[in-house]
Amino acid sequence: MGPEHPATHAAATPDKPAVVIEPSGASLTYRELDEASNRVAHLLRGRGVAAGDKVAVLLGNGLPWYEVVWACLRSGLYVVPVNWHLTADEAGYIVSDSGATVLFADGDLSGVVAAMGDHLAGVTHRFAVGGTVPGFEPYEPAVAGQPTTLVEGEREGSWMFYSSGTTGRPKGILTGLPATAVGDPQPFSMLLQFLYGFTADTVYLSPAPLYHAGPAGWTTHTHRLGGTAVVMERFDPEAFLALVERHRVTQSNVVPTHLIRMLKLDPAVRARYDLSSLRYLVHAAAPCPVEVKRAVIEWLGPIVHEFYSASEGVGFCTIGPEEWLAHPGSVGRSLHGVLHILGDDGEELPPGEEGEVWFETEHRFVYHGDPDKTAGAWNDRGWSTIGDIGRVDEEGYLYLTDRRANMIISGGVNIYPREIEDVLVMHPSVEDVAVLGVPQPDMGEQVKAFVQLRAGEPATDEQAEQLVGWCRDRLSHFKCPRTVAFVDELPRLPSGKLLKRRLLASGD
Repeated sequence: MGPEHPATHAAATPDKPAVVIEPSGASLTYRELDEASNRVAHLLRGRGVAAGDKVAVLLGNGLPWYEVVWACLRSGLYVVPVNWHLTADEAGYIVSDSGATVLFADGDLSGVVAAMGDHLAGVTHRFAVGGTVPGFEPYEPAVAGQPTTLVEGEREGSWMFYSSGTTGRPKGILTGLPATAVGDPQPFSMLLQFLYGFTADTVYLSPAPLYHAGPAGWTTHTHRLGGTAVVMERFDPEAFLALVERHRVTQSNVVPTHLIRMLKLDPAVRARYDLSSLRYLVHAAAPCPVEVKRAVIEWLGPIVHEFYSASEGVGFCTIGPEEWLAHPGSVGRSLHGVLHILGDDGEELPPGEEGEVWFETEHRFVYHGDPDKTAGAWNDRGWSTIGDIGRVDEEGYLYLTDRRANMIISGGVNIYPREIEDVLVMHPSVEDVAVLGVPQPDMGEQVKAFVQLRAGEPATDEQAEQLVGWCRDRLSHFKCPRTVAFVDELPRLPSGKLLKRRLLASGD
């Protein structure tokens, strides 16, 4: 057993909190986490679940999530996190498409699970956690009598994350199991130490659902290094600040939606909390408007870092606060893997020109069950892309424009929604906004803004005209919305990514 594993810390610091769930206060020490994950590992081994098998996890942010996940990660199994915000058909599709033979489901989600129907046909081992699900074995008695010793033949497991599925069915991202021994140093652990100061003294605050790659990876790697992970059951901007003060949080990884909601708190509320323990506030997962990030740096100081990567594991760019102030809007320079900007013809573009972002990489992945999508992610030079559009300056700093899939083509002109969204979200009446292209007979598509107003703001024609005018004062007129629709709430994942298919299906 190498040093980067909960078992090592269970031996060295058995009573240290490994994870604390807030606001419930439920917690596991390293000894408790090690023993609980061993029990689950023995349960799975006893049911014939073997290395390389897939285990679907449909659990909320709570202690059982870590018990199950660490059992898989020490047993050579693939963890398939399932988004509990999805419909029964959407979540069931992930379970069936992944080929999972085991499903751990939250008892609170029994209605969703019951409606999955035939999607569960291949699931031979079903466990209900913290409640009752028809046809599922209760989790707690199943693990209660299992040994706390190591299972024979421990090996590192891995993740099988699914893409967000913002425009269609999500795809499973599959890589090989690590060849290293259990607990050997991993590249991501070294990155967290080198870039963001992670140590055994880290107190990491996770504000997002654990089914996302960021929260899953950052909290479990906190455990590998012996720190404490504080996990919010649900994000609330003021509660986030209170937890930083209460737990003396040292690091956190957030998405721009979190930053925007904290900035929109009354300044007197923000000033109420002691945030001096926070040394690194890292954001990623979605584009951050320049003015939002500048305001956060002015508020919290030079502790705001950013990285750009993807669940596929291809490419990693990073930028610190001082660098960003000198290169506002950049997501940084590539830390590993040479970066290329290619045109539609596949040829390299010079600095300053926009094109598709590609990385040289030795890392390999496939989209499970989709050879065409896999093939589209690689070119004949062995470089990979996830379909983002951007440009690189003379110093190698990458600036992202948007995803190719989001591009609006109006009258033959390319329009990127992100630029418009970044302007509209700064309007004082706007809580959230999404910009999409909608069909238009003459132009092909036209720009439409879907706006969630702040509480108390009127959803009137005058308000819509003000928002269009706000854009026209700041952008070329051809980029500005032709129409504005007001919505009660935008269908976003907690990562900040918009479910475009749901918004368009709503008929607004």
